Amino acid sequence: MPSFVMKEKCDGCKGQDKTACMYICPNDLMVLDKDAMKAYNRDPWACWECYCCVKICPQQAIDVRGYADFVPMGASVTPLRGSDNIMWTVKFRNGMLKRFKFPIRTTPEGTAQPDGGFGEGAGDLKGIALFTEPESLGIPVPTINK
Repeated sequence: MPSFVMKEKCDGCKGQDKTACMYICPNDLMVLDKDAMKAYNRDPWACWECYCCVKICPQQAIDVRGYADFVPMGASVTPLRGSDNIMWTVKFRNGMLKRFKFPIRTTPEGTAQPDGGFGEGAGDLKGIALFTEPESLGIPVPTINK
């Protein structure tokens, strides 16, 4: 089920040019209505239900209606993002609450290395190896002789 914005909670990220949900949406679906200063999902059919916008919204104004196998009818799943973790609150139909806390990252902010500490591989864009292979695999990569 696609994400949707609760208009009464959304403040348009306080009038900035780009809202947090616009910044994070991998499918570029979130848009700011400049007249109402509220965000909305411009194409719900294209939504991947990735929860990125739900997790980043500072006002908790975005939600996703879960599928029955994940969130039974009448239940809800709500993330609360902290500086170093996300607290997921699951509310079941019978009113029972469960909370799960997960770290956002395992390395300090700004220290992630794109190559994972491995050197560049062959550098051949037409080759079968990825950027850090064969070093990151720890095994020799077979070559194809032409």
